[in-house]
Amino acid sequence: MAQSIAAHPDRLLPAEPGVRQIARSLYSQVAGLPIISPHGHVDAGVIEQNLPFPDPATLLVTPDHYVTRLIHAGGVPMDQLGLGNSPAPSRQVWRNFCAAWPVFEGTASGYWIRQEFEHVFGLSEEPTAENADRIYDAISAKLNEPGFRPRQLFKEFNIEVLATTDDPLDPLDSHAALAQDPAFAGRVLPTFRPDQYLNIAHPAWQDNVERLIAAGPGDSGYAGYIGALEARRRHFVENGAVSADHGVRTPATLKLDHSDAERLFERARAGKATAGDRDAFEAHMMYQMARMSVEDGLVMTIHPGSYRNHHGPTFEAFGADTGHDIPFAVNYTEAIRPLLQDFGTAKDFHLVLFTLDETVFSRELAPLAGFYPSVYIGAPWWFLDAPDAMLRFRSAVTETAGFSRSSGFIDDTRAFCSIPARHDTSRRIESAFLARLVAEHRISEERAHELIVDIVDSSPRRVFKL
Repeated sequence: MAQSIAAHPDRLLPAEPGVRQIARSLYSQVAGLPIISPHGHVDAGVIEQNLPFPDPATLLVTPDHYVTRLIHAGGVPMDQLGLGNSPAPSRQVWRNFCAAWPVFEGTASGYWIRQEFEHVFGLSEEPTAENADRIYDAISAKLNEPGFRPRQLFKEFNIEVLATTDDPLDPLDSHAALAQDPAFAGRVLPTFRPDQYLNIAHPAWQDNVERLIAAGPGDSGYAGYIGALEARRRHFVENGAVSADHGVRTPATLKLDHSDAERLFERARAGKATAGDRDAFEAHMMYQMARMSVEDGLVMTIHPGSYRNHHGPTFEAFGADTGHDIPFAVNYTEAIRPLLQDFGTAKDFHLVLFTLDETVFSRELAPLAGFYPSVYIGAPWWFLDAPDAMLRFRSAVTETAGFSRSSGFIDDTRAFCSIPARHDTSRRIESAFLARLVAEHRISEERAHELIVDIVDSSPRRVFKL
């Protein structure tokens, strides 16, 4: 039987034989290194409770907006992909996915899913409408095996560190339980994610703020709001957090004096904020988050540039994170300057800047990281988290910022079973890029072997203070 493409040992490595041989050597050095995942969206409760995974569609299709969006683009309604109040049965969702499999050819999603099928579930058969039920049953049987539980897979995947993304008012009980469990050797770290408490355009902002202040040290108004954010960050640090993540619309920052910030805050609490007020307040709070990171040591990461919920009817029917978030252009150089004026050279402040607009890689992010000690370039994210985009990223930033100013790979995933495939993809792409530099006599092969270890292992530890 022909070898499946997901099992080919040279997948993603250069086609030219001489360069491929160098890439093989580089990849072999890092293929077995532990996975460091400093930013992602797996629920800590999944690891702590160690319950069996659900059925194949609920695990691999419905929660993955990379998958559902492309099937939906082909004309399949969202409810037929497991979303909404009256979703189709899981087996029917799986049949819809298998029938749509050809649309994933050439996509990052198709590559990852093939890797999961081959290396996690032991399946080399390509999905089709005809074999959908057979594959569904095979995966279901695997999910029911006693050894196929989250904790066992955490160990099998060779994960050393896994960061989650958590609401500021989360008590972090699952994180505490895992940290205190002598039978669990990995690290599952919380990440402070305050978007719904900073963005006054969020429909739940007012209720969130009242709950936040009530949980704070006792002050009222804007002072109580700031004090409560500081207190909750301390709670996260005490429970092992190393970073605070910010999914903002733009990377704008603004330094307001206390009285102006207080007036904006009270207008928002009264429901009288304008669109300009909303933008100004969020920009000011990004400045405040940087100030707090300088004080408490949490690495600050910024994920801007997504037009959330682009299609109103889909949002109203199926909610957020259902595949209709669309990237737009951002400006970092001017937007981030107020923050960097005060904190860009602050001791031990780490600021990781991500983008969905790859035109800023060489124009803005690499020059910023090439001057400011605090700034690191976040790995290709979301729509750019794909083999060719990763190569474009590395080419765009390296000539200005080198290798040391990037974050290391970030999988940013909710799909636990895809984590090893994503990290393996990054390791192969980095090996391919370095191999080309060696073949062109731009770096030595000895130095390339040092760099690949730094990129894969040392960089994420260094940047995220692990």
